[in-house]
Amino acid sequence: MTLRPSQGLSYARGRMAPVPTGSGYRRQLYRDDAVVLRVQKLGESDRIITLLTRHHGRLRAVARGVRRTMSRFGARLEPFGHVDLQLAGSPEGVGSSLHSVSQVEAVALYGKQFLTDYPRYTAASAIAETAERLTPVEREPSLRLFQLTLGALKALAAGEHAGGLVLDAYLLRAMATAGWAPAIAECAVCGTPGRHAAFSVPAGGAVCPDCRPPGSAHPAPATLALMSALTAGDWPVADASESPVRRECSGLVAAHLQWHMERALRSLPLVDRRETS
Repeated sequence: MTLRPSQGLSYARGRMAPVPTGSGYRRQLYRDDAVVLRVQKLGESDRIITLLTRHHGRLRAVARGVRRTMSRFGARLEPFGHVDLQLAGSPEGVGSSLHSVSQVEAVALYGKQFLTDYPRYTAASAIAETAERLTPVEREPSLRLFQLTLGALKALAAGEHAGGLVLDAYLLRAMATAGWAPAIAECAVCGTPGRHAAFSVPAGGAVCPDCRPPGSAHPAPATLALMSALTAGDWPVADASESPVRRECSGLVAAHLQWHMERALRSLPLVDRRETS
């Protein structure tokens, strides 16, 4: 929906204005910036866009006509892009759960930077799926997760670090925002400080000899050091890690995440971790 200037309505980010329609129903327009997590086909020319917004959490919106050749903003609504939108709908959940996209401006279309780079593209797919799964309730603001997701996609586009490392750093920090951070520098059970030799996903992370449950893993010390570096953003240490350490770290991070989610992520098995820089 496009408003004529004569209607005299102005918009501020995160604020709403009434939009009169012919039927008398008053819709609401508001602006927000968002990361595009997923797109789905709807009919012959439309799409449903899943967005993680800065102020309104995760929501879904219909973008009409974006699959047509002459669409004004179809290319801006591709996965992994950072966009500024004007949406029609109710952030409070009144009426339809589907919003409508009326305006889109590209802030940074990160997906174009790694569209042909399979390792980074699959890492971005796992990041987007994780963000969607960690926001089960629509329209519930999650500013920290939005910032983490945006930062991870920006890092993938820059290409300064291996995609697998960016993904694992994102997963560790996203779990921290959800309250699931694995214990690394202390025992997950009794809290005894120190780097412990065993790691138990059901127990919550590293465990001391007294609390170690049967079946615990015994990762290399360098693996726990890498997990700590990724959590803290110590990229010189992370970038210097060796491939076997990265693989073991990725396995522990994925197991810990999916244990708490109680479901497997479809995109994780597809992530290509062969890059080494």
